[in-house]
Amino acid sequence: MIGVGKIKQYTNVLDRPLSKGKQEVSLSAFAFLFSELVQYNQTQVDNIAELERRLEDAGYAVGARVLELLCHREKGNRRETRLLGILSFIHSTVWKVLFGKVADSLEKGTEHEDEYMISEKELLLNRFISIPKDMGAFNCGAFVAGIVKGVLDNAGFPAVVTAHFVPVDGQQRPRTTILIKFAEEVLQREARLG
Repeated sequence: MIGVGKIKQYTNVLDRPLSKGKQEVSLSAFAFLFSELVQYNQTQVDNIAELERRLEDAGYAVGARVLELLCHREKGNRRETRLLGILSFIHSTVWKVLFGKVADSLEKGTEHEDEYMISEKELLLNRFISIPKDMGAFNCGAFVAGIVKGVLDNAGFPAVVTAHFVPVDGQQRPRTTILIKFAEEVLQREARLG
C-alpha cells in the first residue's frame, strides 16, 4: 500500500502538475519588480515612445505564456476561434488571472469596425506610479497592452494594441484604455465564419 493516506511529494519542479490552484504574488513584490523593469528600461532609451515600446515587448512575452498556460488549464488545450470569444477570454479569464478581477469594460469602437477597447478605472500597474513632469504622458499600461497583443497574436488574431489615458470627469486619475485594432485578415475570417 504505497502512498495510502499520504500527500504525494514531488522531488522535481518539472514533475508538479500545471493545474495547481490559484496562486497569488505579493503586491509589494510585484510592484518592486515592475518598478525595476521600468527603471532598467528607462536607462536604455532616449524617449518615452521607446520606453513604452520596450515595456510592450516585455508584456508580449508574458502574454504568449499566459495564453499557453490558460488554454491548458481552463480550456483543455483548445483555443478561441471567434473574435468575440477571444475578447471575452481576455476581458474575463486573462484579466482575472493577472489582476484578480474582471476588467471594468469591453467596448466596440464607434468610429471603426475593427476597434475594441478594454477599459480599467484604476489599472494595477498605474496605481503606484508617479510620473515625473518631464515624462509627460508616459503610460505603464503599455506593459498590459503588450500582454494583450501577445495573447491575441499567439491565438491567431493579429492586432495593433496600445494603451491610452482617458480623463474621467470628477476623478483625479484618468482611466486606462487598451485599444485593440485588428488586422483586416481577422475581420475577413470572422465574416466568413458568419
